[in-house]
Amino acid sequence: MPAAVSAGSGVEEFLDWLVLERGRARSTCEAYRRDLNGYCEVLTSRGSSPETASEEDVLAFMHHQQSRGMALASVKRAMAAVRTFHQFLVVEGVRSDDPGSHLELPTVPKAVPKALSEAEVDAILDAVAGTDPVARRDRALLEVLYGTGMRIAELIGMSMADLDLGATTVRVLGKGHKERLLPVGRCAHEALTAWLVPAGRGEMEPERWQSQHDQEAVWLNQRGRRLSRQGAWGVVKKRAQQVGLGAKVSPHVFRHSFATHLLDHGADIRAVQELLGHASIHNTQIYTMVSKEKLWEAYRAAHPRAVLKR
Repeated sequence: MPAAVSAGSGVEEFLDWLVLERGRARSTCEAYRRDLNGYCEVLTSRGSSPETASEEDVLAFMHHQQSRGMALASVKRAMAAVRTFHQFLVVEGVRSDDPGSHLELPTVPKAVPKALSEAEVDAILDAVAGTDPVARRDRALLEVLYGTGMRIAELIGMSMADLDLGATTVRVLGKGHKERLLPVGRCAHEALTAWLVPAGRGEMEPERWQSQHDQEAVWLNQRGRRLSRQGAWGVVKKRAQQVGLGAKVSPHVFRHSFATHLLDHGADIRAVQELLGHASIHNTQIYTMVSKEKLWEAYRAAHPRAVLKR
């Protein structure tokens, strides 16, 4: 454990306040403790303290963290700890101002999602062979993941009443308890139809249901319970590993692939936003970066005057 911070700094009181008043996890507080230990060390080296620190002192700490080669996300967390600490000191009347209030936190670049190619998706789906109940379930689950782009939590939350195969739609409950209606494409529809029969889901139904929550579930495990998040992850990883793609595939990669492939084929970004259930178009625009990269790759590979001669 890091060495304790100097007496009277207010850090220990701040950490207690985070746990008791803000409900922060102990692990979060330990990370904050390490960050604030480092902050107090920098302040001491500059002849300052949390009670007298200036904006220049806070900035010096940020530069110190960056000079140590810390990842941007770690620097941002440390600065968030310092800011919250100084806000606490203001509330407690220890000081009247927050020296870091006007500083901009470092921007952590958003990672571009790594989508599967269409051929890779086909390979995973085609690898699910057989007509036994597990194969029927796994094929339907993968087809729905790729065919709708829903989140893993939305997938395992599906109940029979949410499906309308006649209208080829499924209702999902997304983030913020917001409902949206998604189209069920031909392949997903065929796979679901093959699963939701006595030879599929019926074979996994128990003699006696443990709960109504299980009885209403679209996806069951082999014990007749609602498929868990871990169970759904297991299905995806198992089937991806069969074709040598286990290291790069997760349920969320299917969601990335769904969005990327729609945009590749000319879908309107606003429509993709609605399908994904994004509150902001900015969250959807990251997928356009993937499509633009592919566009440039194709251009550089095919156009005779695209690449500079050396």
